[in-house]
Amino acid sequence: MRHRRRGRQLGRSSSHRKAMLKNMASSLFLTERDELATEIHGNTPRVRRRITTTIQKAKEVRSIVEKCITLARKVQPAYEAADALMPESLREADKLNKREETYKVWRKSDDWQAWAAARAPIVNAQRKALRMLGSREAVDILFNDIAPALLEENPDRVSGFTRILKIAKPRLGDNGTQAILEILGENNNRDTSDSIAPAAPVLEEAPAEEEAPAEEEAPAEEEAPAEEEAPAEEEAPAEEEAPAEEEAPAEEEAPAEEEAPAEEAPAEEEAPAEEEAPAEEEAPAEEEAPAEEEE
Repeated sequence: MRHRRRGRQLGRSSSHRKAMLKNMASSLFLTERDELATEIHGNTPRVRRRITTTIQKAKEVRSIVEKCITLARKVQPAYEAADALMPESLREADKLNKREETYKVWRKSDDWQAWAAARAPIVNAQRKALRMLGSREAVDILFNDIAPALLEENPDRVSGFTRILKIAKPRLGDNGTQAILEILGENNNRDTSDSIAPAAPVLEEAPAEEEAPAEEEAPAEEEAPAEEEAPAEEEAPAEEEAPAEEEAPAEEEAPAEEEAPAEEAPAEEEAPAEEEAPAEEEAPAEEEAPAEEEE
């Protein structure tokens, strides 16, 4: 039986495994550090409230992160009760100065005892979180920044403050399955201000191309049916009217020439020119033949 053997070994000894999970949980909370602290440590996260690791480690760290957030979220009402019992002069200060005379007087009064009693749940929860995280800075960020933000974003949520997203691309080297462990909320959106990727095209400028239907106004070419008016060619059935040539049965009128040869004969004698068509000279020869028949 596997009693008291819950969890993954992850190929490490007990002490090594516990230290690794503490560091991973605190690293997730430290992504919410302010800009000054980030510059000092020189480890600026690309996305806040998010770390990338293998899916097996992410599932082990998730339980630690959920417990810490639950502790910090439950004691948030105690902060308001403790602030109400603190003097205004000390409440406005960023950090209590125990050397001031005002603090010394308040420290010996009964008001301090009431304030300490109201703050006791906060101290107890912070000590438990420090035992699980091992970083005072991570505990301070968890109780003062992350827990109040989660309570403001969704007051009805009592569990399920984290999410694991599996990455399709495996890790180089050992081909391990990668995953993203992140804290839910509106503040963990990706910051692409320093991204090198080109900006997406503006869709509003696209209609400018649609306004270019000036080409459609070019139906001037359609008005050019002057070519269609060119049915002048169709009117050119002048060729059809050319049956004038058919009316020119001048060949049929040629008999007139046959009747006239007698009168034209003397003209041929006067103009013995060779240029005249000999056809006309031969024609009378044929007509003289009937004269011999008459004889």
